[in-house]
Amino acid sequence: MALPFFYISNYDGTQKQIVLDEDTSKHIVQVLRMKTGAQLNLTDGKGSLLICGIVAEHKRHCEVEVLSSIIYPLSSKKITISISLLKNTNRFEWFLEKATEIGVSEIIPLICVRTEKEKFRFDRMQGICISAMLQSQQCWLPVLHEPVKFENVEMWIPKAIGSGNGPNYIAHCRDGYKQPSLHSLVSTSTDSHIFTSSHSLICIGPEGDFTTDEIEWALKHHFIPVSLGETRLRTETAGVVAAALLCQTQKQ
Repeated sequence: MALPFFYISNYDGTQKQIVLDEDTSKHIVQVLRMKTGAQLNLTDGKGSLLICGIVAEHKRHCEVEVLSSIIYPLSSKKITISISLLKNTNRFEWFLEKATEIGVSEIIPLICVRTEKEKFRFDRMQGICISAMLQSQQCWLPVLHEPVKFENVEMWIPKAIGSGNGPNYIAHCRDGYKQPSLHSLVSTSTDSHIFTSSHSLICIGPEGDFTTDEIEWALKHHFIPVSLGETRLRTETAGVVAAALLCQTQKQ
């Protein structure tokens, strides 16, 4: 039976004895009813996996001893999803959960012209990502940014594109733009750059789609316009489909 996974935010790489926070301690002792000597996994979301044994069971400050540790290297390929905030917060939270499970590297919430809601509870959203990371038993937590406005080039382009090695995509539903499917680009392209690039980014717009000006801005900055299939998808669904397609190339 797999050991339960828990998150530790302040691991410095050298600790042998760790006192867990109250929420984690309560879950271990009161919910799972784990006793002294039982083993569990801890991760800091930065590649460390610690196999630990409980040495003092306490519902507020459970103490564990590090028995062994493994460092999982960060993937050489980075997948960034830049996606509009949604009017329905539950749908955006669902996207965060699924994108984390799939294995995206970075998430940048966007405020576009047609974004209907700009409120963003960072702590709650980060907690959802952490829970999804633990549920899927991963050791790397995606980097979640505070929301940025789409037109503020200097704010989010450096975060998303970095050295600019692309490819970078924009998915939209506007007529008048010829768009290959993202699936065809990542699965059948003969351009080795698609597969060897260390970073891919895709932009997903709000419920009302990107405006013409936003699409033209993206094209000016060498984003490749793509479709995500024959049907029109909700924003959160589009984000998950894009994440699945791009993360699949990460494994090739």
